[in-house]
Amino acid sequence: MMAVLLFMVEWALLTMPGSGVACGWAGTRAVDAPEIGTWDPYLPLVWKGAPGCQPIPGEEYSTLNVEGPPTKRPAEDHPDLNLALRGYRTTDASLELVNYGRGDDPRAPQLRGLFADGRLPTFTAGYRVYDWDWACNCRGSLLADHGVTLAGLRADPGETIHVPSSGYEIESGYEVLVLYASEERITLKYTREDDAVFGYTLHVENVCVEPRLLALYRAQNKAGRAELPALRAGQAFGRARGSENGVAIRDTGRFLAPNSKGDWWRWK
Repeated sequence: MMAVLLFMVEWALLTMPGSGVACGWAGTRAVDAPEIGTWDPYLPLVWKGAPGCQPIPGEEYSTLNVEGPPTKRPAEDHPDLNLALRGYRTTDASLELVNYGRGDDPRAPQLRGLFADGRLPTFTAGYRVYDWDWACNCRGSLLADHGVTLAGLRADPGETIHVPSSGYEIESGYEVLVLYASEERITLKYTREDDAVFGYTLHVENVCVEPRLLALYRAQNKAGRAELPALRAGQAFGRARGSENGVAIRDTGRFLAPNSKGDWWRWK
């Protein structure tokens, strides 16, 4: 009974006004802004009537050891882990699935797995992510390799968002580590290193991270990141905050086109 009471008190604190977890949250979308340290790269988009960030029944979350050293800078301040530091801007590039002629990895993550029904995407907006200038530790220009480096995908407010499956396994059926999580975004890595240097990295924006998963991530982050939460393919990690989720995918650190049909949206 005491444990139940403590959970109820903690949940009440999480969902009180200003916590960023309550129903009727203020969602975010990146816009142009000055350099780090003097700017907030997001402006609020209020999602009226959003179902909120309820726990997802039936989900349990565990951790795995990180291979190699933990990230040298705090994850919150790391532009490879926290996409909010880079920011992104809208673009008028094509929002259709495009065949770029890659498709060279048959085990690449399949983004239709973000949604429980495995549907093909309905693109709501296209964005270009900013580069990062490591010499000055500041935001650079917009990445120019692709017309879209972050795609807005239509979602139903409150629907569960899941880990896209791949042909990779990091251990015991787990496919990704959670390298960063906040109330509104998450970064998943398809290897066990605490960085975006090798392998696939997936950024999901405008997602309400499941509160128990978020609490587990924060505890492991505070403890030094020797272990981080691990998720299986298809496992739900959060809910859509509104009618759009933002998705960016990277390979060996490079941001790629999330609307590449041959890479991320193969249909069997």
